[in-house]
Parts: sequence; structure tokens; C-alpha cells
Amino acid sequence: MFNKGQLAGLMKQAQAMQDNMKKAQDELAFVEVEGASGSGMVKVLMTCKHAVKRVTIDPSLLTDDKDLLEDLVAAAFNDAVRQAEEVSQQKMGKLTAGLPPGMKLPF
Repeated sequence: MFNKGQLAGLMKQAQAMQDNMKKAQDELAFVEVEGASGSGMVKVLMTCKHAVKRVTIDPSLLTDDKDLLEDLVAAAFNDAVRQAEEVSQQKMGKLTAGLPPGMKLPF
């Protein structure tokens, strides 16, 4: 199976991978994505950690009906969340590319 040296090396690699994943997760707090709806009339700027930075609503929508505006805001939030998840998966996927399917850190 594994000798002591191989096991120690494997554990060292696992610790380094875990440290790299932690660093990448921390960096996601500073990566921003923008979701939009209504052809860009409603925009939501958020980090990949789902912290909302700004909501922008085109002034022409403020005179429209309330239900439409609420739907557009919800759609823009959902778009931003999808984009944040996509960026997060891409960034984290690079770090976990060598792991067998279903294996998670920490062990």
C-alpha cells in the first residue's frame, strides 16, 4: 500500500491543495459579477460570495407598474447569482481537477 514517506507526501499535497482552495474561496469575495434583466434596465452587481454591491434601475421603470419592476429585480438577482456560481465553479474547478469524483476536502 503506502509507506510512511508516500503517506507523508500525500498528506503534504492534500494540505497544500486545501490551503490553495481556501485562498481561492477568499478571493471570490472580491470578484464581482453583474446580473441584468429587461435588456439591461435593471442591474445587480454582486461578489461571487453573494454580497450585493449595487442595484441599478433605469428611471423609466419607476413609472411602470410595481409588479413588473419587482419581477425584473428578481430576474436580475437570479442572473447575478448564476454568474457568481459559474465563476466560482470555474475557479474552484481548476484546483480540484485532479481529485477523483466525489472526493472532498478536508478529508
